[in-house]
Amino acid sequence: MNASNRVAFNTLILYFRMFLTMGVTLYSTRLVLNALGSVDYGIFNLVSGVIVMLSFLNTAMSISTQRYLSYNQGRKDLSKQQEVFSNSLFLHMAIGTFIVIILEIAGLFLFDGFLNIPADRISTAKSIYHFMSFTVLFTILAVPFNGVLSSNENMLWIAIVNIIQTLLKFAIALLLYIIAYDKLLIYGFLTAIIAVITFALFAVYCLKKYPECNLKGLFNPNISFLKDIGSFAGWNLFGSLCSLGRTQGLALILNLFFGTVVNAAYGIANQVGAQLLFFSNTMLKALNPQIMKSEGAGDRKRMLRLSMIASKFGLFLLSFFAIPVIFEMDSILKVWLGNVPEYTIIFCQLVLIASLTNQLTIGLQSALQATGKIKVYQILVGGILLLNLPIAYFLLKGGMEPYAVLISYVVIEFLACSLRLFVANKMANLNIKEYLNNVILKEIIPISTIILTCYLTTHFLDFNYRFLFTGICSAITFSLTIYGFGLLDQEKQMLKQLFQKLLIKSKIIAA
Repeated sequence: MNASNRVAFNTLILYFRMFLTMGVTLYSTRLVLNALGSVDYGIFNLVSGVIVMLSFLNTAMSISTQRYLSYNQGRKDLSKQQEVFSNSLFLHMAIGTFIVIILEIAGLFLFDGFLNIPADRISTAKSIYHFMSFTVLFTILAVPFNGVLSSNENMLWIAIVNIIQTLLKFAIALLLYIIAYDKLLIYGFLTAIIAVITFALFAVYCLKKYPECNLKGLFNPNISFLKDIGSFAGWNLFGSLCSLGRTQGLALILNLFFGTVVNAAYGIANQVGAQLLFFSNTMLKALNPQIMKSEGAGDRKRMLRLSMIASKFGLFLLSFFAIPVIFEMDSILKVWLGNVPEYTIIFCQLVLIASLTNQLTIGLQSALQATGKIKVYQILVGGILLLNLPIAYFLLKGGMEPYAVLISYVVIEFLACSLRLFVANKMANLNIKEYLNNVILKEIIPISTIILTCYLTTHFLDFNYRFLFTGICSAITFSLTIYGFGLLDQEKQMLKQLFQKLLIKSKIIAA
């Protein structure tokens, strides 16, 4: 299967997975919220923030393995790929063990008057924390196997495992309505078990299928190469931890000032943002291996072109769904959740705006990963993201409303995007003028059109399930303006070919 056909097939598979898992996950969230109640749901989102952390760590750390494997696949060097895998697995064993120890030590202090949790739920909250800490090792050990699957562009097995995860979570949500025992405790325990099952599914499959998954050199690592990949993984981990520190740090700050009910609203907002990001992340996941392989093959021009395409289409795909949702957030949350915690609407809207801002330069992250020059990038962007924490603290200390924290979140995301452009110019020879002309300026008319369409429908029409009408109208106008004003001629041609290939693949799968 050639590169373009593989991207088309993987895109089809990943979008099928996305629609299935997103629908089931969003409904499961409603079931869990109603079963646990706002207080217990807020406790779970606060204490088990490590779950959110792991999902980001998985993505960020797997890029290290994927980058080196894809780079050496571009050079057609199997022995080097085997060395990458064994050293990567050894490294992640060490990282996983270290993080578990740190989490357990931190747990000794978090529950001693630091977190704002009702006294009668402290014991359960501690148990959940230990469950999550226990699963960290398995989740991190799954990272090299996930990197192998991504570098081989095997999105089918990734999709299968993700669907199994989602269905298991849905089964847990239904179980909460049957059991009489402490629902929060059971929910935390069973959620932890899913991480172990996921690791087993990834590991067994990869060890049987791929020759680069060789364990012979696992406990005899190449120290020089280990330092190289360790440095790369370490800076990726640093950047990921900065992002996670910002997300979970804001949860702690909101908890200190407002308690667990606001944490429930913040947790729901992050859930909405994560689900809608699937639309752009799915496309990026299909493109990433080609970006890495292009750099490995010495084709920097193609690598940067694919990165710019990833940024533009990433924003368009997220905007297609996120902007109508922002305007119709009130009615959508009422239909979805029924009981909407205070501040949830404004939190969700601001989280989506921050996500849209991030998409402006999302492809440049992959470009910098492909070059391997990420130290300066991670320090600058990671440092900017962490600024959100002291700013949030002083805003709330000064008597501001909770949503002021997320307004600063949006501003910081914009600054991070500006820094990515600067670093990509220095490290990957990105032409900033070309990026602004071919990506940013091409996005202005389509984005303005969808915003105007949503504004008109929500301010001049009022009837039940209006959000469906808003979605349809905005989709039509947005699609037309993207094709008319948002794409370069070569991108239009690429899009036509992609749709043709997706149509052929869908017919093959259906048959």
